[in-house]
Amino acid sequence: MVEAIATARGIRTSAQKAGLVCELIRGKNVNQALATLQFTRKTIAREIAKVLRSAVANAQQQDAFSGDIERLYVLAAYANQGPSMKRVRPAPMGRAYRVVKRTAHLTVQVAERPLKIARVATDAETAAGKGDEAAARPARARKTAGKTAAAKA
Repeated sequence: MVEAIATARGIRTSAQKAGLVCELIRGKNVNQALATLQFTRKTIAREIAKVLRSAVANAQQQDAFSGDIERLYVLAAYANQGPSMKRVRPAPMGRAYRVVKRTAHLTVQVAERPLKIARVATDAETAAGKGDEAAARPARARKTAGKTAAAKA
């Protein structure tokens, strides 16, 4: 299984604001996540989209990658707090207010979904009638199907 990580450090936003957007894409396919970020009305969504594209490019560079981007999904997306810049803003009567300009470290991890391999019934199972649709339904479903057919008649 292929996994790749990309990180952007020192992005000028708070980790809380970036975390809200990261929640939107966590667990989605890469194309779905990029579409979500494109139409999200938060400025940080553009930066997260850059990091996501970088993570996809990192995955493509690995030898074990199958070449199918459709199988990639966002395994993890989170924002950690970076260093804060402390600034001073003048206030009335000679005082000063402190302004904290926060930064965040954005991390996006993508992984490749495993292929779903369909189970093929063996000859013995098909001969025993296990391939029959009526036998595949649960007993409760068969009982209710009989009642509705009797009620209609």
